[in-house]
Amino acid sequence: MQGEQGIRARLVETCRAMYEQGYIVAADGNASVRLGNDRIAVTPSGVHKGFLKPVDLVIADLDGNALHGGRPTSEIRMHIEVYRRRPDVGAVLHAHPPHVLALSVAGVSLGKCILPETVFSLGQIEHAGYATPTTDDVPRAIALRIAEHDALILDRHGTLTVGSDLQGAFNRLEQVEHTAKVSHLAHLLGPVAPLPPEEVERIRRLAEGLGSGSSFEGCGDCSVCRREGSA
Repeated sequence: MQGEQGIRARLVETCRAMYEQGYIVAADGNASVRLGNDRIAVTPSGVHKGFLKPVDLVIADLDGNALHGGRPTSEIRMHIEVYRRRPDVGAVLHAHPPHVLALSVAGVSLGKCILPETVFSLGQIEHAGYATPTTDDVPRAIALRIAEHDALILDRHGTLTVGSDLQGAFNRLEQVEHTAKVSHLAHLLGPVAPLPPEEVERIRRLAEGLGSGSSFEGCGDCSVCRREGSA
């Protein structure tokens, strides 16, 4: 297992990658990683994440108290909510990818079975609705949804992706923004047809057989390919 210094370095590297890919700008976004059962390393408040150094990170407990370092991100309560509800999660990323945000502002849902990769590996991209950033409304908005989903859209606020480690959370962030780009281009070209229900079910069964852990349960808007009996 990595020591704390290795984890700090990996978190800084992930933040830099988020910035270089255009998923965050300026002091936007935040990220954290679990350190044992009762501590997390988290990005500081008001600092450009693309230029962080390992020493800049804050060590906090799961009550949000800073144990070492400066002031943690103002969204730390959102991170803590995830860790409390998901013992399997080792890393949390919150970003502002532009295509996701644009579709969110335009009211275009990403919770549709358009791409087989989404069904197979990412699972359903759940929309958490709008909550005022930095307030307790945000952890309340994600509380129930994050229990069953690994990728959330925070309306007009960006993405929340989780993983067993930083790589897993970052992979999901990339997949969500890629799905948003494709969806945006497709809507410019004409009507967007979802995958046929039988293909969705086939892909889902393949994913389950290979242990992908997909949480996909069908399109949030059309319900054509939802499992029988699901809400």
